[in-house]
Amino acid sequence: MDTTQPQQGHPKGLYTLFFTEMWERFSYYGMRALLTIFLTAELATGGFGLDRAESLSVYGVFTALVYLTPILGGWFADKILGQRKSILVGGLVMAIGQFMLAAGSSIDLFPDVETRKNLFYLGLGVLILGNGFFKPNISTIVGDLYDNDDPRKDGAFTIFYMGINIGAFLSPFVAGTLGEKVGWPYGYFVAAVGMLFGILWFYARRGTLGDKGLPPTYKEKGLTDLVRKDWIDVILYTIGIVAFVFLVMFIWNNSSETIHTILVWILGIGGVGFIGTSIFKGTTGPTEWTRVFVILILAFFNIVFWAGFEQAGGTFNLFAQENTDRVVGGFEIPTTWFQNINPIVIVTMAPLFSILWVKLAAKKMNPRTPVKFAMAMFIGAIAFFIMTQAQNGADAGNIVSPMWLVVVYTLLTIGELMLSPIGLSMVTKLSPSNITSIMMGVWMASLALGNYLAATLEQILTTYDFALYPFITYLMLTSGVCLLLLSPILNKFMKGIH
Repeated sequence: MDTTQPQQGHPKGLYTLFFTEMWERFSYYGMRALLTIFLTAELATGGFGLDRAESLSVYGVFTALVYLTPILGGWFADKILGQRKSILVGGLVMAIGQFMLAAGSSIDLFPDVETRKNLFYLGLGVLILGNGFFKPNISTIVGDLYDNDDPRKDGAFTIFYMGINIGAFLSPFVAGTLGEKVGWPYGYFVAAVGMLFGILWFYARRGTLGDKGLPPTYKEKGLTDLVRKDWIDVILYTIGIVAFVFLVMFIWNNSSETIHTILVWILGIGGVGFIGTSIFKGTTGPTEWTRVFVILILAFFNIVFWAGFEQAGGTFNLFAQENTDRVVGGFEIPTTWFQNINPIVIVTMAPLFSILWVKLAAKKMNPRTPVKFAMAMFIGAIAFFIMTQAQNGADAGNIVSPMWLVVVYTLLTIGELMLSPIGLSMVTKLSPSNITSIMMGVWMASLALGNYLAATLEQILTTYDFALYPFITYLMLTSGVCLLLLSPILNKFMKGIH
């Protein structure tokens, strides 16, 4: 099927991917909204009774690995499976992981807390690997629907990003409310069902994608759909991934701290070597190398932004629970509902940004990617300056107005719209064609580091007697200035790509 459309519209395949991603994000953000408050909840309520530092540590490791495994999933898609099969595998694996979380949070099914912990952490591990196969590959197909010089491409990623945030908007209301008010297992169960909806939609609408995302050899054969053998592969990979996570967890639980440290170093060195080798083999000529260099530089600044932004699911979530006046007219607002501010703002403003970039491009006034990144940093710095004032009020013993969090979330979301969809688009435009999924995985790795720093910065800074929110304010401000200074060089290295 021909996926090309008139220049003023978008391919039908974009909306197939839009709703697939919407349901996957419904699943992920439903789980994310519950995670830290579930981990810190008392044992009698079904939680694990962890303290603040422990829960943030689990949250940080989980969210970091969620964005790190796309490097592996990107490689499998590029070399073996193709993006389409990888999405099906990843979605099924994540649904299984969510069902495990539901079981692991149920006292009725598993009264013993250690059994529940093992099952819950196994579910998190399964989610991590499933996400690795799903996340980079759906973004890659979005990019493949457009030529690199197509002015609709940035707008398409902004529309796609809106799909992400419709899912993120619905999930705290549904999964968050069920988890907090009815029972933890119900929140995780509905997240699993949401993931299954996404996979069914993707399969039903696969015809709108043409030949995009098929295994590497299929274009030579003229095939436009998966064949019977592909479904056997999907089932085998799904079973294999779950079994692999179980094996890793079994070895981890039955080995010493020394072995843990050695394994982490082996995986770290092996991962960096794998990325470096893949980039080196897949990049040829000065034009491709300078474009890859731009991706790596902007990925570094991406780490900074997400180290601040991802306070949303960590310290902001705990701030909403512990320091915010959540009672309105006798009704106590669930903590998870504050997670809705971000997707509400995105769903409202993403179409405006999509139109804005096209209008500015028509007038030759569209800011280059590094400048958009700098603008995101400056807006983030303002947000964390405001959050510093809110924290000062809480430190003085006050329960503060929820409007502090509303304003901070809104500003950070505007910064996100300046950076995140633009970054996804930039990677697909600048990457050498044969390692696009690998470079998307590298981009996700920068998100991984940002997420990990988001969860660990508070503990690190406490050692040096430095407050978290002022530190992030200065960090983002400095990063914005550096990006403006570097933008002429980066623009030149992009070799004509806007």
